[in-house]
Amino acid sequence: MQEAELSMCRRLGAPEEYILGIQSNLAITYESIGRLDQALQLKRDSYSGRLRLMGEEHLETFVAASNYANTLSDLQRFKEAKRVLRKVMPGARRTLGEGHRVTLRMRWTYADALYEDPAATLDDLREAVTTLEEAGRIGRRVLGGAHPTTGMIEASLRKARAALSARDGSSLS
Repeated sequence: MQEAELSMCRRLGAPEEYILGIQSNLAITYESIGRLDQALQLKRDSYSGRLRLMGEEHLETFVAASNYANTLSDLQRFKEAKRVLRKVMPGARRTLGEGHRVTLRMRWTYADALYEDPAATLDDLREAVTTLEEAGRIGRRVLGGAHPTTGMIEASLRKARAALSARDGSSLS
């Protein structure tokens, strides 16, 4: 139904902002049924559309960039995910603030891309741990310890520390 809705709205000339919302919803549906490549294309289109329509320092643009980077990471396209996030995180931190849920999610996704990348260096692993430690502290302070985002950041921190410990220990042997 969402595919038909998107097609109809395009055909009828619906406002682009409305179409971008439908694309985002369809991307979530694709993602939930395992069609990640199609979700990625829609998220890329949504990000570039929001960037063009709303500018690079608008909340919806940051959300779209974060969603796009998250799917890149899910597809193990870590280099691209890190590139997107390095580009948008400074603006999110400046515009939304360190404690905004979108900024926290970007930092969390970035750190995950760092430590999950098979090509990660020791410096990458250290950066992932540091980033998650900071994001975790901010998440606890702003969202609280019981918030799901805080919990997921802390779970990622445990994994990043384990990856660093495993690599650091093996580099000493």
